[in-house]
Amino acid sequence: MLSRQILLGGAALVLVCVSFLFYTENAEAALCEDAEILGASLMTDICWDCMFPLKIAGVTLSPGDRENPPGGAAAPLCACDMNGIPEPGVVMSMWEPARLVEFPRQAGCSPTLGGAQIGADPTYIGGKDQGDIESSFYHYHYFSFPLFVMMELFSPSSCHDGYLDLDMMYLSEIDPTWNNSELAYFLTPESSMVANPIAGAACPADAVAATAGWPLDNLFWCAGSWGSIYPLSGNNYGSHGVIRSTSLLKSRLLASLHRKGFARKTMGDDALCEPKIYPMLPKSQYKFSLMHPRAETDRAHVMGESVARWGLGRTIPGVASTPVYLTWRLNDCCNTL
Repeated sequence: MLSRQILLGGAALVLVCVSFLFYTENAEAALCEDAEILGASLMTDICWDCMFPLKIAGVTLSPGDRENPPGGAAAPLCACDMNGIPEPGVVMSMWEPARLVEFPRQAGCSPTLGGAQIGADPTYIGGKDQGDIESSFYHYHYFSFPLFVMMELFSPSSCHDGYLDLDMMYLSEIDPTWNNSELAYFLTPESSMVANPIAGAACPADAVAATAGWPLDNLFWCAGSWGSIYPLSGNNYGSHGVIRSTSLLKSRLLASLHRKGFARKTMGDDALCEPKIYPMLPKSQYKFSLMHPRAETDRAHVMGESVARWGLGRTIPGVASTPVYLTWRLNDCCNTL
């Protein structure tokens, strides 16, 4: 009888251990959400009105909820050098959905790719622990997302940058500067010039300008009400909530990609014929709409715009809390004849 009780007790212990391991494995897998981007979301979770205003030859054909930023193209006509021969054209200005960026907490997790794991260590970032509770850290994955090309909508070949599909362009797991602010300093030595209270005192003006219309490009160190763009790393100190923290980080990653040459300037008279390498972040070139967890479908927000105006109730605690942002880019293009 005693041996039978021992045998039954051992079997129960094995069953408990197997159940615990199964539960743990499923819990870890559940951390990586599926944002269901490639599906009905391409129709239902896109702010289609955000492509406006649409201008051709300086004439506004379809107005938007705000005018284009001051740095946009002003000339109605243009000419591009094609093999030494100037080819005339008309200037077309429109907002294009060009990039997707996601902010998973877990390394290697991609909600955009259906919750797939891309092979990174989920516990450590670059061999470094994520930090204490008073700081936040998010990975990012940066995708090309030429929605108009993918859906075969109006997009002249001379007015897109060559990306034709959803492709991962950059990821934070391979970037040693993203989890090390000291290392990021050597990429942006100008941060020492603006790391002082006097420079920080100018940021409220940028917040007001962004909420009222467009951010101030001259204040390159400010992300409006979101905080300071520098340092260009994923370390964010203080507790500001998921939406505000990831909004600040999307400003930093765009600034970092511009500095590295992976993001280009597409607005203005000097970018009509091809996107230009631009080492400083042109803040007013971009606007954003959240696609996941709760999509922004009525309007897009600009860099530094108060989260209280657009970001309340956009996450679902315990269910869906990994933001996926659609990045809209002002494209001033010379549509050659």
